[in-house]
Amino acid sequence: MLEDVDMIDISSSVTKENDPPNIQTKVNDVIVKTPVIKHTPWLEKYRPTKLDDIVGNEEAVSRLSHFARQGNLPNIIISGPPGCGKTTSVLCLARQMLGDSFREAVLEMNASNDRGIDVVRTKIKMFAQSKVSLPKGRHKIIILDEADSMTEGAQQALRRTMELYSKTTRFALACNASDKIIEPIQSRCAMLRYSKLNDEQLLKRLVEIAKTEQVSFTSEGLEAIIFTAQGDMRQAINNLQSTVFGFGHVNSENVFKVCDEPHPILIRDMIEKCLKKDLDEAYKAMNHLWRLGYTAEDILSVIMRVTKTYSMSEFIQLEFIREIGLTYMRVSQGVESQLQLSSLLARLCERADANLH
Repeated sequence: MLEDVDMIDISSSVTKENDPPNIQTKVNDVIVKTPVIKHTPWLEKYRPTKLDDIVGNEEAVSRLSHFARQGNLPNIIISGPPGCGKTTSVLCLARQMLGDSFREAVLEMNASNDRGIDVVRTKIKMFAQSKVSLPKGRHKIIILDEADSMTEGAQQALRRTMELYSKTTRFALACNASDKIIEPIQSRCAMLRYSKLNDEQLLKRLVEIAKTEQVSFTSEGLEAIIFTAQGDMRQAINNLQSTVFGFGHVNSENVFKVCDEPHPILIRDMIEKCLKKDLDEAYKAMNHLWRLGYTAEDILSVIMRVTKTYSMSEFIQLEFIREIGLTYMRVSQGVESQLQLSSLLARLCERADANLH
């Protein structure tokens, strides 16, 4: 009689932390071990651990490198769009400054989750009061990610905490919009501003990862990933991994299936029809995208990105961008319908006609 029993080998977890566990299957009193394949997200696998490995924002990273060499880190605010390396930069800085004391001397929190005043009074204050043996001239570091999500009361309490424990603890605040942080905290911190990564920087890192992972890719596929990422390294690496795991080959068609965005070639053809004042054909292209289930915001965002890089006269390009922006404003106010997109195409054809005359 055959008896199948699935058991996790508990003893394997005691040996090495990174060894994958084995699944034991007992068949006719014979134990067969099958290793479990663990897939680490490439975002974490290729996250930089040194400031020299960070891509882009060279000027801001060089300032952090100077802080790491001097050892005297001021309170800092790093602001910038998502996926440009804000949190990673602070973690690399903390590792270089603190070395083996990194785990005991660094408190990392996501302020979008722990955003109330109680968190400042308990977790942050208790960590600031705790004693940790550090090399001379080094300080404990509290990293607050998404700091612009903290309530005003929590920020007011944080201001006082920064003053009281400035001799032993330094704060690093990462945020998307620095204007949402109260002025008293801004005046106590050095400001570092990060910007989106350019296409060359994204391409270089994507090619490195693709070659390391032995990924099958085409240049059009990497261009599609860069187009969808919009300067966000985090999204670019996630899209690359999702495409590889989903289809096994990275080309433009597979990338846009994974990312589920309107294909820029269809949008480019639609803009070309508007430049030729062919409203009927432009409407057919837009109606096709609408029937595929894309929202007005999805279509407008790609229209804007394609228009910025489309080869046309500067005057008509500015007119197109103006009309697209006005339509986006109406859609964001709640008037999201196919009629708005049809009206946009009619106005684009009208602008193209006016430019010819």
